[in-house]
Amino acid sequence: MSDPTRRARLLTFLLLPVIVVAVLVLAGIMFRSSFQLERLREQSVIEATLLLANEKADRLDKRIIEQDNAVRSIVDVTERSEFGAKWIESAALQTPTVRAVFLMDLTSPEREVVAVASRAPGPENERFRRLLVHFMLPDMKTEVPPYKELRHLHRAYGGQTYLLSHWQEELVGRRYLVVVWHDVPRIVHEIFPALYADAQQSRINVVDADGRVVYGPPHVRGGLTLGRQFETTLYKWTVNVTMTSGEELVAAVQRRRVLEMVLVGLSSLVVISGLIVVVFAAARERRLANLKSDFVANVSHELKTPLSLVRMFGELLQSGRVETEEKRRQYLSIIVSESERLAALIENVLDFAKVERGKQAYEFVDGNLGEVVTRAVDACRTRAEREGVALELRVESALASVRLDERAVEIAVFNLIDNALKYAADGKSVSVTVGRAHGSLEIRVTDRGPGIPPDDRKRIFERFERGRTATGKHVRGSGIGLALVKHIAEAHGGRVAVEDASPSGSAFVISLVLRKSSAAPQGRTSPSSVAP
Repeated sequence: MSDPTRRARLLTFLLLPVIVVAVLVLAGIMFRSSFQLERLREQSVIEATLLLANEKADRLDKRIIEQDNAVRSIVDVTERSEFGAKWIESAALQTPTVRAVFLMDLTSPEREVVAVASRAPGPENERFRRLLVHFMLPDMKTEVPPYKELRHLHRAYGGQTYLLSHWQEELVGRRYLVVVWHDVPRIVHEIFPALYADAQQSRINVVDADGRVVYGPPHVRGGLTLGRQFETTLYKWTVNVTMTSGEELVAAVQRRRVLEMVLVGLSSLVVISGLIVVVFAAARERRLANLKSDFVANVSHELKTPLSLVRMFGELLQSGRVETEEKRRQYLSIIVSESERLAALIENVLDFAKVERGKQAYEFVDGNLGEVVTRAVDACRTRAEREGVALELRVESALASVRLDERAVEIAVFNLIDNALKYAADGKSVSVTVGRAHGSLEIRVTDRGPGIPPDDRKRIFERFERGRTATGKHVRGSGIGLALVKHIAEAHGGRVAVEDASPSGSAFVISLVLRKSSAAPQGRTSPSSVAP
């Protein structure tokens, strides 16, 4: 066994255990996923609920901070007389929850409010100013850096909840505190519904630090509820999310589990299919290698025999030891016939090589099928006479002119007759008929030999394959003749098949599709029958 073949087999045997292990691992993953279904279902519900709670809390924080940044970009602390005038012009659109903006001087001992911009001036602003100076300011931690950072204060004073945004500004050596007063009732009645009313598969509410519901429906016992505090703005409150579509989530988890099991099953099927393909491919390659070895041996023998005869009789003629003129003609006849046999074999091998490389080009012309078959039969007639076989030809009259490659069809017919003379010579008769059948033209080569077993009838048209009858009789052959016939027939849009002949023997039939031709119908006027 050659080194490449040995390495290929070793690689195949090493891959097989790896593939089997991969299949077992995939099967284990599938069963493990099945046993962990309940935990995966609960975990999926929890993750979905927590993700939704985080998203709802972050949306409110983001909305309020956007308004704070809008105020910060508009309000100018240097314009005391018109403080916040530009903001008031667009406050209803850009900052709907902001009631007023206060400017406080942190450098002065009294921490007085030096400017106010309010959407609704009135006594509420004065009340808020007193709360800011006396109660809220200590809770803002204004002495803790960084001073210019945007901060928030969320706390209840006098039974009322307040939300303040604040940051510091420096101007001419003095520190000022900008305080944005958000309208908490407006946030609850306008912002919360706008942000949370679109929840289709969940129930959302907001509760205060004491658990009282500020917005939304109350909790429902028995459902999975997860809460998340607002991180930046209303940090004393918590948004709670209860999934109302638990059954749908369970169904989604089950669908995902089924999908995973299907994928694992398909993957296992692909792996197993790959394993089968690898095994069969390796077996096929080994079988093909053996067939190629037999092909080389058979072709070598086929070449050696005629060459030996040509050399032997050529040396006899060269030496002048031929006794009679009759012997001399006999030797020359043998040399000519063996040369023809040698040339035919070489042509077959060359044509088959072109087919294997995909370089076989057919030249289709308008031609008469009867005349083409006649030339092929005439080329085999001398051999048939020498072997004592009656070679008969029958061509139906007035055959239509068809598009064909004349040389290729001749090769196909020659190969079929050659096989009949080699394997069925004991029948003493080979007939070739050309005619119409089932809308096509048929070339039928019939012998009176032992026939071909049904199991071999498809296999013998494959390359390098030979039937059991041929191998059993130890008849030498290349195993490419019928493969070449099949290729030629299919190139003409037809097919080749083998049938049982009556009372014995086989009939090889080439069916050619009638193609459109510009020529008029042609053909032999009557059947011909020739016997030696």
